[in-house]
Amino acid sequence: MAQAAGAAVTRGDLRILPEAHQRTWHAWMDNIRDWCISRQLWWGHRIPAYFVTVSDPAIPPGEDPDGRYWVSGRSEAEAREKAAKEFGVSPDKISLRQDEDVLDTWFSSGLFPFSILGWPNQSEDLSVFYPGTLLETGHDILFFWVARMVMLGLKLTGRLPFSEVYLHAIVRDAHGRKMSKSLGNVIDPLDVIYGVSLQGLHGQLLNSNLDPSEVERAKEGQKADFPAGIPECGTDALRFGLCAYTSQGRDINLDVNRILGYRHFCNKLWNATKFALRGLGKGFVPSTTSEPGGHESLMDRWIRSRLTEAVRLSNQGFQAYDFPAVTTAQYSFWLYELCDVYLECLKPVLNGVDQVAAECARQTLYTCLDVGLRLLSPFMPFLTEELFQRLPRRTPQAPPSLCVTSYPEPSECSWKDPEAEAAIELALSITRAVRSLRADYNLIRIWPDCFLEVADEATGALASAVSGYVQALASTGVVAVLALGAPAPQGCAVALASDRCSVHLQLQGLVDPARELGKLQAKRGEAQRQAQRLRERRAAVGYLVKVPLKVQEADETKLHQTEAELRKMDEAIALFQKML
Repeated sequence: MAQAAGAAVTRGDLRILPEAHQRTWHAWMDNIRDWCISRQLWWGHRIPAYFVTVSDPAIPPGEDPDGRYWVSGRSEAEAREKAAKEFGVSPDKISLRQDEDVLDTWFSSGLFPFSILGWPNQSEDLSVFYPGTLLETGHDILFFWVARMVMLGLKLTGRLPFSEVYLHAIVRDAHGRKMSKSLGNVIDPLDVIYGVSLQGLHGQLLNSNLDPSEVERAKEGQKADFPAGIPECGTDALRFGLCAYTSQGRDINLDVNRILGYRHFCNKLWNATKFALRGLGKGFVPSTTSEPGGHESLMDRWIRSRLTEAVRLSNQGFQAYDFPAVTTAQYSFWLYELCDVYLECLKPVLNGVDQVAAECARQTLYTCLDVGLRLLSPFMPFLTEELFQRLPRRTPQAPPSLCVTSYPEPSECSWKDPEAEAAIELALSITRAVRSLRADYNLIRIWPDCFLEVADEATGALASAVSGYVQALASTGVVAVLALGAPAPQGCAVALASDRCSVHLQLQGLVDPARELGKLQAKRGEAQRQAQRLRERRAAVGYLVKVPLKVQEADETKLHQTEAELRKMDEAIALFQKML
């Protein structure tokens, strides 16, 4: 049986993922030993074996070790018939005593794939549903359960019970420790879903079977890990978080704060969809097809292109069981592309006078919601279903629920647009440069004018085409492209957006140069002293020998950061001095 199970993996009939676990599989199969399938427990499936006593003087009584006096059967009646035939007597002369032992749990579980379908009878369910396709389980029971199902399936049915095995990681606490009641670091999924106070966590310990000393130690552990208890995160956030975690390898170090971050992501989805539905309007009728109408803006084309990429990465990730790649693609699309960029640029379009542009934007937005919710549904079925039910349908025949809707395929979303992506990437680069300058000069609730210095006419044309998007995303006043070779106005801060475009942000009249100069000089003095202290510390005798390597690396990083801050301060000081 073990030889056949090992050969199934070698031939590729049975695929084990991650593939690193195949070595563990062969180590067990190549060094198999006898398996005692009986257990002395008060629970379990009782062994269907019966000791026979024959009421016939011609047949001597047997003893337990004598295998001839043991029979098996699916029922006591069947066993009695077997015994009567074995000893050549009538069934009424047979007395049976069933073995008190039970079957090993893994033996019973090993029969699961086909026994629940009516086996050994050739039922309709067995012919339809056996074998299955995929088994998902933990890597710690690869031999105890998975191998037993494979061996018994091949032996008793002649077929593998499944063709793929996906082994998930083991969940540990945020510090990488195995969860233990005595440590107080056990995380109940229900507590993550519904939330629980620190007092509630303590109460669970008091209702456990721990010794009083262990209870006190566990309380301290809970207080250290969850000082404010565990916040309510919801089922969808927990599921999404666990799937996003699987890239860590054999173990998942579960940090509840990260799951809480995904709950905030759920809130973002909810609010974004509410905003989008308001933008669509009550009278909105989606097109019968998701294909673009031909009048889409650069931003419409860009978001469709990014949606195409999200669909491609999601399908590719699912096929390879690379769940972190799928969650990353969908998280990035919804949060960083749809919410942070497209919806922000959509507001002036929906409120504008160009009805053709507004309608194209609405149809594009609807497509993003429709496809985006379908992409997320395997990870967040409850939230996506609730939001999907608020969307109008393309046709009366459209599926009524995400549960029966097809998953988006790359062939359905073939809108890759390198030209639009290049244009919007320039807009985003300019936006990042403007935001960086705004932060450097503390420009809050101020909309400074922005001037773009370009290296060639092609870049200038592209910058002009996306200037409106920069204005919406970076909260600027006028966004103007300077003529080739023309100087920027006086009093501008400068930042590089790309190797072919520089950003000049107008500060003249928006800030008090004398006041800002004084603040910067004081800040620069402190940074200079900090840099000097770091240099002296690193130059001290014995530093390289006595100081731990991690501390040395941290000191070096801090020094580089401080020196970079000093250079930026010097640039700002020079600018403000010119403005005086």
